[in-house]
Amino acid sequence: MKSSYRQILRSPKFMTGLVIFALILIMMVVYPLLMPGSPLYAIGQGSFLAPGTYISLYDAMDSEREILRLLDAKEKRMDALVSREDRVAMMDWLTRSGVPAEEIHLEDIDELLATWRAHYDAKNPPSGLTKARRNYFARLDNKILAAEKKGSRIVAEKDEATGQLKESGLVTDTDYVNIRDVANVRALPLGTDNFGRDMLKELLAASGTSIVIGLIAGAIATGIGLLLGLLAGYVGGWVDDLIMFFTNNFTVIPGFVLLILISYSIGQERRGAVTVALVIGLTSWVWTARSVRSQVISLRNRDHVNLSKLSGHSLFRIILSDILPYIMSYVVMAFILQVSSAILAEAQLSLLGLGPKTTEVPTLGLMMNWAMLYSAPITGAWWAYFPVILTIALISFSLNLMNTGLDQVFNPTLRG
Repeated sequence: MKSSYRQILRSPKFMTGLVIFALILIMMVVYPLLMPGSPLYAIGQGSFLAPGTYISLYDAMDSEREILRLLDAKEKRMDALVSREDRVAMMDWLTRSGVPAEEIHLEDIDELLATWRAHYDAKNPPSGLTKARRNYFARLDNKILAAEKKGSRIVAEKDEATGQLKESGLVTDTDYVNIRDVANVRALPLGTDNFGRDMLKELLAASGTSIVIGLIAGAIATGIGLLLGLLAGYVGGWVDDLIMFFTNNFTVIPGFVLLILISYSIGQERRGAVTVALVIGLTSWVWTARSVRSQVISLRNRDHVNLSKLSGHSLFRIILSDILPYIMSYVVMAFILQVSSAILAEAQLSLLGLGPKTTEVPTLGLMMNWAMLYSAPITGAWWAYFPVILTIALISFSLNLMNTGLDQVFNPTLRG
């Protein structure tokens, strides 16, 4: 046994899978401690806020201001103001006006604006532009001119006596505040989803729920498959025929179709995470039962089993003491695969709208469902679905790596 443990710990594939899975579990525990609160609480009033660090402008106004004169501050400000779409549009105007394309530098905002000022004339637009397009360029030019002229902005407050606005302060383009002085700062490494919820917190909570669903479903499927496989393989005869008849009927019906039908018949209000796990487990035991049966058939006529029979040991003791220990490594590997399959099955069900009810806990499949319903791929909100896909892939990859590593240790045909 100790030798087997050493071989497992020396298996590169098993250890790699274990490390990946352990890192996911550690993040699931640590991040909620740093950012407490419900993962389903909406912190953003808008949907699909981009990843980044958000600071309260209200608090920043009251923070102590310092003067910084950065050489590239204006260039960065204009660079952020003029979007990529605006730059391409400006290039279209300039090329129509006869400016050679090699003289237009889209990436250098100073050069681009200098070329724009030299050739833009709202009164003499190039031919072929619609009125709406000409108005767009006029608005863009006004926006650029306004940004270049502004060196400060007035802060006004309402006079309670007269009801009029009066100047209460001035914010110049050289005013800066230390982020540590701002009372409310929130880092959103993965932005927010369509409901304005912290994607990273939701993703880690969903990973935990999906793993729990996988463990419950895997335990049920492995337990049923192990019990039926042991009985069919060892007892044989009419017991084997009856169990295999039952198993073959399940094999004929596609497992996922059966899973869909059962989940749909339950109804969304009664589909909690545990219920979904039970349904997945009760519909995915077939291949485990068939595999265990084949393993037991190869063991039931071994010398130590026959000796136990002659000694008058009970059926339960023979299976528990003389057969089960020899297939335990195989059962563990089957359990790992069942967990991985259950996580994928939950993701598929939830993507179809047949997963756990959405008001209780998030799952990886539900997050994919929400992203698809609210057109995240179309709007370019990659952070709402790509991290979910990556997490599902990493969990499945780590579990399959552990399974492969165990198979190499315990399967004699794969050693060496």
